[in-house]
Amino acid sequence: MVDNKYLRLKKKVNMTGRLNGNQIYLSLGSNLGDRLHNLKSARELVWNQLGSPDLVSQVFESTPWGYSSENLFYNCCISVTSNLDPLPLMEKIFSIEKILGRERGVGGYSDRLIDIDLLFFGDLILEHPRLKIPHPAIAKRRFVLEPLSEIAPNLIHPLNGLTVMEMLSQCQDPGRIRPV
Repeated sequence: MVDNKYLRLKKKVNMTGRLNGNQIYLSLGSNLGDRLHNLKSARELVWNQLGSPDLVSQVFESTPWGYSSENLFYNCCISVTSNLDPLPLMEKIFSIEKILGRERGVGGYSDRLIDIDLLFFGDLILEHPRLKIPHPAIAKRRFVLEPLSEIAPNLIHPLNGLTVMEMLSQCQDPGRIRPV
């Protein structure tokens, strides 16, 4: 259970105080190994461990964001309906990444077999030392907004009030992205 002092908005709560049945949006990325296989494996593990599958975008290829590398990323976005609370959900995401060979280094961005980012958790706004929801960099990342616009174009960001499509149209990320 998330400590209420970190919550700024929480709309879907059952009588026990637990969040329930929230639609969550995730960004999946890989730029090492069999990138397509890595995304498919991550998607299957997410569906098995986090909640029931809802929507899946097509896969896009994009340039790395925040660092330089010759290894291009494959990215997609998915949504699931989950009954997990945010912090346990993040722990499961880290576990899935570890199962798939992700090694978390210290500092900075780097090439990786798999990367799973929690973008939205229903309409929750969370400012916690270990987790911020919505993901703070959504509006800056074309490789997130493009696939997310396929599955949730009218989803409204609870902090800036913009839809995913509006954020995409305003995004100044110069990174290249194309469908695979």
